[in-house]
Amino acid sequence: MSQPTPNPRHAKHRHVIWSGTGMAASDGAGVKLSRIIGQPALPDLDPFLMLDAFGSDDPTAYIAGFPSHPHRGFETVTYMLAGRMRHKDNKGHEGLLTPGAVQWMTAGRGIVHSEMPEQDQGLMKGFQLWVNLPAKDKMAAPRYQDIPPAQIPVVGLAPGVTAKVIAGELLGVRGPVDPPATEPVFLDLDLTGASDAELTLPGAHNAFAYVYDGALRIGPDRLATGMIGVLSLGEHLHLSAEETGAKLIVVAGKPLREPVAKYGPFVMNTEAELHQAVLDFRAGRF
Repeated sequence: MSQPTPNPRHAKHRHVIWSGTGMAASDGAGVKLSRIIGQPALPDLDPFLMLDAFGSDDPTAYIAGFPSHPHRGFETVTYMLAGRMRHKDNKGHEGLLTPGAVQWMTAGRGIVHSEMPEQDQGLMKGFQLWVNLPAKDKMAAPRYQDIPPAQIPVVGLAPGVTAKVIAGELLGVRGPVDPPATEPVFLDLDLTGASDAELTLPGAHNAFAYVYDGALRIGPDRLATGMIGVLSLGEHLHLSAEETGAKLIVVAGKPLREPVAKYGPFVMNTEAELHQAVLDFRAGRF
């Protein structure tokens, strides 16, 4: 991914340095989704390893769900826009994700869990984001942050513009997610009609915007439904929605700048650590 030469006059303002759409994929037991980060055109964006968007009112696209599977070495973030998903794991934890709910799971040294639809009709829509962990935290004890919709604050940014603050801080309002090593920002923005919004983000964080409804502009670049815009570094982000309005997530994280070794649901720093993860899983040590 090439980055244009920054203009000193606008060095603090973020702009789009790469844009594209997701790649059709399936995961779990055949859930149809769009792989946005983690595809050949955008394999990762440190510290983000993967971003999947799922959305269908056809039960055959989601009904098989995600049966029991392991994770080690990173975090999974599930954000539901519509539908109901039941989570269970091998530690006895169980929870129900409803529209607007978030689960921020730190897999750490290992967990085996499942995510299964608790509906057989209607719309199922949302995101799953994978966030890397630094080497020092990869073998930490697993933990969950299950966050119901009522605990996610909503901030008014401008007339007709609101933002749900899931993680990070916006206008002095902090999201409910405890800041892990990557100091994440996760916002869900709703711009009604032809409206504008100005955000402040940590200047050295890598960041992206993904539009899941409508269309908007970031500087001269237009992002429509289903498009991601990888953003340059900077403290400020200006969004301008078109007449149809726009809904999008804006996500930022502190880059780790560490080696990444990936094998399916395991993300470590070396091939030897991956080999050990497979051995530990097969031996029932998760």
